[in-house]
This record gives sequence, C-alpha cells and structure tokens, in this order.
Amino acid sequence: MSGTMLAVMLVLFAASIPVAIAIGLAAIVGIQGFTSFPLIVAAQQLFVALDRFPLAAIPFFILAGNLMEIGGISRRLVDFAKSIVGGIQGGLPATCVVTCMIFAAISGSSVATTFAIGAIMIPALVRAGYPVGFAAALQATAAELGVVIPPSIPMILYGVTTQTSIPELFIAGFGPGVLIAGGLVATVLVWCRIKGWGLHDGEGRLPFLRATREAGWALLMPVVVLGGIYGGITTPTEASVIAVAYAILVGMFVHREIRPADLFPIFRKSVISSAVILFIIACAALFSWLLNRQGVPDQMAAWLTTSFESAGLYLFAVNIALFFIGMFIETSASIIVLAPILQEAAQRLGVDGVHFGTIMVVNLAMGMITPPFGVNLFAAAQVAGTSIDTMMRYLGVFIGVILACLLVITYVPWITLALPHLVFR
Repeated sequence: MSGTMLAVMLVLFAASIPVAIAIGLAAIVGIQGFTSFPLIVAAQQLFVALDRFPLAAIPFFILAGNLMEIGGISRRLVDFAKSIVGGIQGGLPATCVVTCMIFAAISGSSVATTFAIGAIMIPALVRAGYPVGFAAALQATAAELGVVIPPSIPMILYGVTTQTSIPELFIAGFGPGVLIAGGLVATVLVWCRIKGWGLHDGEGRLPFLRATREAGWALLMPVVVLGGIYGGITTPTEASVIAVAYAILVGMFVHREIRPADLFPIFRKSVISSAVILFIIACAALFSWLLNRQGVPDQMAAWLTTSFESAGLYLFAVNIALFFIGMFIETSASIIVLAPILQEAAQRLGVDGVHFGTIMVVNLAMGMITPPFGVNLFAAAQVAGTSIDTMMRYLGVFIGVILACLLVITYVPWITLALPHLVFR
C-alpha cells in the first residue's frame, strides 16, 4: 500500500497538482484501495490532525508578521540594522541579513519575513546599484532564518509530531541561526569587495542611538514574546497571541501606521496563508497515519539503524535525502511525514532529539530557496518584480553557504545544544 501511495503522490507532484491535494489524494487511494475503512475516516483524521493546541501558534505568528509589515515595525528594524552594519562597503546587503535575523525572533515564518523585509530591502538594494537578481536571491536566502531562529513554525510542528520539547527546540535554534547569518554576512561583504558593489551603502544611515530609539518598540517585541516562553510564563501558542496583540497596539497607537480600514485586508491575507499551511498539515498527517498503520516507520527505522553503523554516517545520509526531499515537498508536510520515522532511528544511534530536530529544520528550510517549489523564491521574485531565472546565477553561492553551515551544525553538536543544556538541563 505504501509504495502505491508514494507513487500516486509523486505522479501528482509531476503533474503540478498542489502539494496538499496530491498528498490527500494519495492517502484516499490508500484508504479506498487497501483498507476496509469507510472514506469518512479521512475527514475524521483531517480533523484530528488539526485538533492540537500548539498548532494554533501558526496562524497567529503569520498574522503578527503581516501586522508588523504594515505597522512600520519592519521598516524600523531595517533602519536599526543599517545603523550597525550599513556604514561599510557591502553594508546594505549585510543589513538585509541582520534585519531578517532580528525579524526572525518575532515571526516564525520565512515567507512572512520575505514579504515584510523584502518589500523594504529589495528596492533599496536595487536603487543602490545591486543587480535585482542578487537582491532577490539574498532576501529569499536570508528569510530562511525565519524558521531557524525562534519562534519557528517548523520547530513547532517537529515538536508536536515527535513529542520533543518546543521551548528546547526554540532556544536550540539561536546558535545555528547566528552561524548562518554570520556566514551570509561574510559572504556578501567579500562578494561586494570583489565586484565593487556598495561603495555608497552608508548614505542615509541613521545614527545608532537615534535608530535604536525609533526601533525601541520593535526591539522590545522579541523580548516580550521569547521572554514569556523561556520564563515559563506563556506557552509558544500563548506567546503568538501576545505577538499579535503587541503588533496591533504598536502599529495603531504608537507608530499610528495601521488604520482600522487596514485590519480586514491584513486578516484576510493571514487567513489565506494560514489555511494553505494548515491544509497541508492535515493532509500530510492523514498520509502519515496510514503509513503508521502499515508499520512503515518501524520498518524504516530498523532498516536505517542496521544500514548505518555510526551516527555520523546516518546523519550524512539523512542530510542528502532531506536536501532532495525539500526540493519537491513542502517543509511542513516533510516534517510531519518524516520526522517521527527519522528521529526514532537517530535516537537509537545516540543522536539527541533536539539536535536532530534542528538539523532537520535547517536542511528542509533550504527547500524554500531551491527550485522547483521554493516558496521563498516565488515570494522574493514577486516582491522584486523579476523572474526566478534572474536569481539563479546568484542563488548557488548562497545555497553553498547554507550547506557549509549545515555540515558544521550536524557535526558540532554544541552549537545547537549548548544553550538548551544551560537553560533546561
């Protein structure tokens, strides 16, 4: 049954059927063709998959990101980041990376980060003389930090599906996030010196103290959101609601850039984005439920454990597999279907569950910037008003940087585990 389901799903992917529908149809084929269950069980499992309190954080973090874009928080974060790194050659693309890193500590979505920061940074980079393909490719790549640095929607999904501590996963993301951000900043600074770009990046830069003062409410937001989680005051779901309330209050009454008439379009956009993600989650959970009933996870975990005698070889094989899987399957669906299977085998080989979850999230996040289904690429191309083809000549360098960072994250566990051990253990 599992082979038929996988074949149907891949054929539907090749036919450009939307990911959620392809996964759902493959699961229905499995139910109708290989089980005695009535079809109503599909609807039942779709509901059960979404009937989890932590998943409520997803629409709220998406809404918070959209509110921050319209409410002026994103722009003030850009000004703050530029006051730090914008005064050197290549400082403007470095500002893009640093801003995405800060914004990632507020929004758990890379797509929201692409739209919110890209709407400001991509036009600024183009006006400063950078190629539009470079600007769009950098924005798409830097926005990946939105799912590595907490709060992170994929980490919430990983924690829910594998029963791993979400607060530990969150704090584990800081080390890898800073490593990736540092790698991207170093790359763009060297690249700009080689190409002669960014000689006037310091123009229009606000003084540090003024930029900090104007961005004060924006910079306080990660403290409020993450402080509540790590202080044991709020759950990640409750923190996402606080993020929405904070963004509305600051946008409407402090910055006064959100008008009552703006709220409905913001809510509408957030509902559509949330519905797409949650539908994928529900269909992937139905698919995973059928695989579990067939014993596929146990069989695969046993095969992986016996096929790879060391944790190092296992992690190398998993990274290769996830890199290609991420190119074709959406991150949320991949985590829900694969995380329980792969984590069980990893733990049998002595790999920490939090460390493995971070590896998986960082790896699958690359699927957001790799063709053919990289959602960040489509978002950045839309913001830049260009095609993905113009981004490809620059994108390879950035993917290489992420891959190098992934290898370090994989084989130097303390980068991921130092903070969780310090705080929770």
